[in-house]
Amino acid sequence: MEIPVSFEEFDIVEIRFKGGRKDFYRNTNRLDLTTGDAVVVDVPNGHHIGFVSLKGELVRLQMLKKKVDNNEEIRSIYRIATEQDMEKFNEVRDLEGGAMYRSREIIQQLSLRMKLSDVEYQADRSKATFYYSADDRVDFRDLIKKLAEEFKVRIEMRQISLRHEAGRLGGIGSCGRELCCSTWLTDFKSVSTTAARYQNLSLNPSKLSGQCGRLKCCLNYELETYMEALKDIPTVNRPLQTKNGDAFLQKTDIFKKMMWFGFKGDNNWYPVPVERVQEILEQNAKGIAVESLTIVVEEEPKQNEFVAQVEGSLERLDDKYNKAKKKKKKKKKNPQAGDVAVSEAAPAQVKERRSEMEPREGEQRRNRNPRPDNRNRNREGGQENREPRGERGDRGNREQREGNRPEAENRERSNRDRRDREGGRGERENRDRQNREPRAPREGGNRPTANAAPAAPAAPQGNAEGQPAQQPKKNRSRKPFRNRKPDQNKPDTNV
Repeated sequence: MEIPVSFEEFDIVEIRFKGGRKDFYRNTNRLDLTTGDAVVVDVPNGHHIGFVSLKGELVRLQMLKKKVDNNEEIRSIYRIATEQDMEKFNEVRDLEGGAMYRSREIIQQLSLRMKLSDVEYQADRSKATFYYSADDRVDFRDLIKKLAEEFKVRIEMRQISLRHEAGRLGGIGSCGRELCCSTWLTDFKSVSTTAARYQNLSLNPSKLSGQCGRLKCCLNYELETYMEALKDIPTVNRPLQTKNGDAFLQKTDIFKKMMWFGFKGDNNWYPVPVERVQEILEQNAKGIAVESLTIVVEEEPKQNEFVAQVEGSLERLDDKYNKAKKKKKKKKKNPQAGDVAVSEAAPAQVKERRSEMEPREGEQRRNRNPRPDNRNRNREGGQENREPRGERGDRGNREQREGNRPEAENRERSNRDRRDREGGRGERENRDRQNREPRAPREGGNRPTANAAPAAPAAPQGNAEGQPAQQPKKNRSRKPFRNRKPDQNKPDTNV
């Protein structure tokens, strides 16, 4: 689609003046105008300054709405206002306040029944327009003479209604927003109290009237919607006849389609659907009095949803904790997978192993603390038997070599010990250890090479007097059997 090149903008512009007054002017000079620009326009007997409020094709629609013809009577725009024009315009506007107060004093002197609301000076200061409101016709010929002598300008008196007056003054309505008449509302329609009755509003003048003292214009905004909703609601001109008495209409909810009725001597109101009211009216027209206003329907008692949710959640929590407890009990009763096969295969062997391990544990406890026996023996004999230096050196080197074993061997040994403590599964390893040959001590503390032959064990040497050599003391640590078991392959020196 090609962009139209020969398109010409609509040459009529809407101009806004003081108090929201608007008029249409033709842009004959094709000025580049934007909304809000101050322009100098042609007015009878001079010129005036206004502000652009609307331009383009929207002006055409506005003219059709207000039924304004596009003819030669529409005046033209001179130019865009300059700084000098705006300075003169502001000076003229400063005179309006003093002129209004002085004219009110003159009106009081003449005892005229009229209310002066506003004064507007023309930008060229050639004319002043006085806006007033009055209930009856007013003879203000003497007032015009005195105002002309006072202000030395041409005087124009213009009567406006109370709604126009409120629009020119402006204000905030009961809804909290700016008045409609001072912002967008230009056509004022008559408002009656029937509009309030259709909307079920209380006929309180202080609530229904606006700042102008008349009924609020907004009462007509939703009147059509209420009129359409009232088509489905029956008209009740007389009370409904029931066996309990006559029921009188008290209130009608139009959008919920619900009607409230009350009996004489009863302060309670009873809601009745519109369909039920229509049925009662038809039966009353036949001379039948209904038993009650509403049809009682027996409903099954339903459990409160909130209570059901709470009870269900509590039951779920109980099931959750019961399952957790059952799992814990099963874990305690059932041993591990490896132990189950051993216990099922030979439960009697476990008792035999425990009985075999008890004497070994006693021997290990005796081997751990040989010092008290040596002390007692030394105290009885009075002599201290010591081992020869050579054997002590060989024993120390052997213990040092055993302490320097690789970490993997120590880790494997600790794992075996843990399995033995849990279920007694290490009997096979213990038997293998007992069947092994004891490792021969190495001379010089050096590890033999692969080609070297194993060294023969050193024979114990006795003293010169023929006494047997004393067994060497163990190089015990303060915490001997932490993380590993003592080596059972070592020969028992206390035997």
